Amino acid sequence: MVSATEPIFFLVLASSLCLSLVASKSGEPTPAAWPPQFHSVVMMNNSGTLQVVNLWYDWPNGRNFNIIQNQLGKLLYDLEWDNGTSYLYTLDSNKECRVLHFPVGILRPNWLQGATYLGQHHIDGFLCNVWEKVDFIWYYEDVITKRPVHWVFTQEAGEEKSPLLESVIAGGSHGSLMRGVF
Repeated sequence: MVSATEPIFFLVLASSLCLSLVASKSGEPTPAAWPPQFHSVVMMNNSGTLQVVNLWYDWPNGRNFNIIQNQLGKLLYDLEWDNGTSYLYTLDSNKECRVLHFPVGILRPNWLQGATYLGQHHIDGFLCNVWEKVDFIWYYEDVITKRPVHWVFTQEAGEEKSPLLESVIAGGSHGSLMRGVF
């Protein structure tokens, strides 16, 4: 026999579920923070320049290390420190090295905090939430896994597109360091 309280309990439970679904659909999603350490392989196409970048992000130790292989160029190493110093160098017979100083260090894991939500967009077969940060980057995150999929740097000279399957690349207001320095 069904008690009188069971239908009321079910009605309250169903109402709560409906209200939470409505609330979650009306609110904007929050971008996921990056893990404190990770390695990723990134395929980049910057205005026709193809690159494969192995990236090691290490927030606890304040560093970001990239090994950048241009399609038809030399292997470039990019070591970025949280104090804003970056070393870009090669280990080939020429052994080039360049030191750069930026007013900011590597990106914090929650660097997307405060970004402007632009809505959802399909890109490369993924349904993504899209955010804009500081008027120079559009960041695409997979709706289901919350993993980075793609980003676009908007600069005065045009756009640089970087697909990011399970990957992220640190870049500051100076644009991506992945364009090749030498």
